[in-house]
Amino acid sequence: MALKLKIVTSSTRPGRIGPIVSNWVAEQATAHGKFDVEILDLDTFDLPLLDEPNHPAMQDYTKEHTKKFSAAVAEADAFVFVTPEYNSFPPAAVINALQALVLEWDRKVAGVVSYGGISGGLRSAQELRMMLANMGIMPLKQAVPMPMVFGDITDEAKLAPNEEVQKGTAGMLDELHTWAGALKTIRG
Repeated sequence: MALKLKIVTSSTRPGRIGPIVSNWVAEQATAHGKFDVEILDLDTFDLPLLDEPNHPAMQDYTKEHTKKFSAAVAEADAFVFVTPEYNSFPPAAVINALQALVLEWDRKVAGVVSYGGISGGLRSAQELRMMLANMGIMPLKQAVPMPMVFGDITDEAKLAPNEEVQKGTAGMLDELHTWAGALKTIRG
């Protein structure tokens, strides 16, 4: 049985390009052939800012949006967080989403694909990887930055990154598969 990979579209900002990048990552992961792939677009979950009355470690959720998000995250073996850089940091929506849950993230692995201007979102990726580790998620060292990504978007709203980005993504997916399989053996 294939491992379950969830690609998290981290931006919820109007006019965002996150879905274009996430779709490309999903195509790469599907072609990789070792994962069941699903995109989790945070915009579709409508998660308010930490609105549950109980601590998330209790998993005593009272809101339907949290229950739905919890189920989607819990079934994953691995994640790829697709994130832009806002003021040298990941979007507030992804930080909120991470903090909305606890046990559902634990002992799973994550890669980060970042995008933006000249830095390709690397500062955001570094901050996000630290947050992931603090949540009990194993962040891969293989981050995939996409600098000047706007020039890689075709007239058909598809992403066409350079060969190095493609190679980096393939290497990240290989590492994700290795770690996801190993970590699955220690989750209860």
